[in-house]
Amino acid sequence: MRKILVGAEAFDLGVEVDAMRRGRTDIGAIASFVGLARDLNEGSGVAAMTLEHYPGMTEKALTALVGEACSRWSLLDVTVIHRVGRLLPGDPIVLVAVASQHRGEAFAACEFIMDALKTRAPFWKKEETPDGERWVEARASDDAAAARWERT
Repeated sequence: MRKILVGAEAFDLGVEVDAMRRGRTDIGAIASFVGLARDLNEGSGVAAMTLEHYPGMTEKALTALVGEACSRWSLLDVTVIHRVGRLLPGDPIVLVAVASQHRGEAFAACEFIMDALKTRAPFWKKEETPDGERWVEARASDDAAAARWERT
């Protein structure tokens, strides 16, 4: 089973993990990552962040990333939830949860999906700072994290 959702509503990690494992005895591990909005970026305070996306294209890109992960590792379930709209510091932005029989595959697939999402999914971030609004540029560190999966 795969769940891919892009929307404005907040998510609850516990609820999502419980739904993933409910009624299942074949799952040996669930690895998850939750990304949160920060109050500081590039040395400036951040009062809020607005995430925009290209509806339809974003879900297609996320579906492809999850499909790639499922072809690389033996996965039993995957959930990817990404929020859009205006978010405040501390708000959850993204959830990636991966279930498998063994922890190694769950950890690797979770990290792969998050690294790929940061560079291949069409999201745009605008921050509200004391100096005004600014668009967040792509980071070389995100590109480097995603590139290492091309070698493995």
